[in-house]
Amino acid sequence: MEEPVLSETNATKLPAGGGVAGTEIRPFRIDISQVELDDLWSRLARTRWPDELPGVSWSYGVPRGYVQELVDYWRKGYDWRAWEARLNRYPQFTTTIDGQNIHFLHVRSPEPDALPLILTHGWPGSIVEYLELIERLTGAFHLVIPSLPGFGFSGPTRERGWGTARTATAWAELMRRLGYQRYGAVGNDAGSMINPELGRVDGAHVTAVHVTQIFSFPSGDPAEFEGMSTEDAASMSKLQWFYENKFSFNQVHSQQPQTLAHALADSPVGLLGWNGQLLGSDAGLQNLDDDFILTNVATYWFTNTAGSAMRFYYEDAKAGAAAREPTTVPIGLAGFAGDFWGIRRLAERDHRNLVQWHTYAEPGGHYAAHLFPDVLAEDIHGFFRDRR
Repeated sequence: MEEPVLSETNATKLPAGGGVAGTEIRPFRIDISQVELDDLWSRLARTRWPDELPGVSWSYGVPRGYVQELVDYWRKGYDWRAWEARLNRYPQFTTTIDGQNIHFLHVRSPEPDALPLILTHGWPGSIVEYLELIERLTGAFHLVIPSLPGFGFSGPTRERGWGTARTATAWAELMRRLGYQRYGAVGNDAGSMINPELGRVDGAHVTAVHVTQIFSFPSGDPAEFEGMSTEDAASMSKLQWFYENKFSFNQVHSQQPQTLAHALADSPVGLLGWNGQLLGSDAGLQNLDDDFILTNVATYWFTNTAGSAMRFYYEDAKAGAAAREPTTVPIGLAGFAGDFWGIRRLAERDHRNLVQWHTYAEPGGHYAAHLFPDVLAEDIHGFFRDRR
């Protein structure tokens, strides 16, 4: 089997940071080979489907009928080349930071004094998550949208340790390498963990951090629950439901990612089923379109990064929760219905400069940048207007 073709065109190296060795920024273009596309279609056509109990819907996990419908569209209607072309409309680059290849979009605003923003996705998302925001933000911001280390076009990680903290440090270096002295950070999912840490490690340069979740959890002190607001109690209930019904992915990723990686590297339908547990919705809240789901899954498939993406959870779990002082960089939340956006009391415990707590009763969904880009873009514009 040939490896996916991830071509770097115009291979002239563009030195940054005064041409320091190892800091080159290389132009990049996505170019998946026809061999890889043909292999994917062949595998999809030869799927062996699992048995399923009648009438169980989502209660046992991602249902067979849901995956079958997506696979049918993947084979007969979905157009990877169209999405590849859409991604390639934007300038893309790779660079090596701390021994790891990092891929990123870099879309500059026509306004020379625009504020740079780094936008960070999570799992099972990718840079595709932010495509709908690009045109809505570039009037006021220069955008840097990296693929997480070990995810998508950044390629697999090659050594231990690539979790939240190391990624935040890499992001600080990436923005320095691009020449940005002051910048903001926007994140969803894992990005909502990485970017507050980025504010911690590079606070002299990070003007503010905007996230769609704040992952501050109970410490075990019963006093944290006394007099809790109705909103915080509802968020606690939502978190408890998630732990009891949807947390299996986290347990596997955190404990034995390599065990599952064998299946996901070999079966695109297996990958779709596994990633689909958080892209599909049995509650009807997300309503993600098939193209968005399949483009994210295909990105993992063609780059063979399902296993290395799962290792992100393992690295964070093994690193443990270190005792740290609260962050001090300004942080703003835009939380959307149906998603866990955080528990305000605990968020204020961990973030001393929590300056915005916007929650939207409607619309709802975890992937707000894709589902509700106008709402999220307006929130981002408002948050950074006086934080440059």
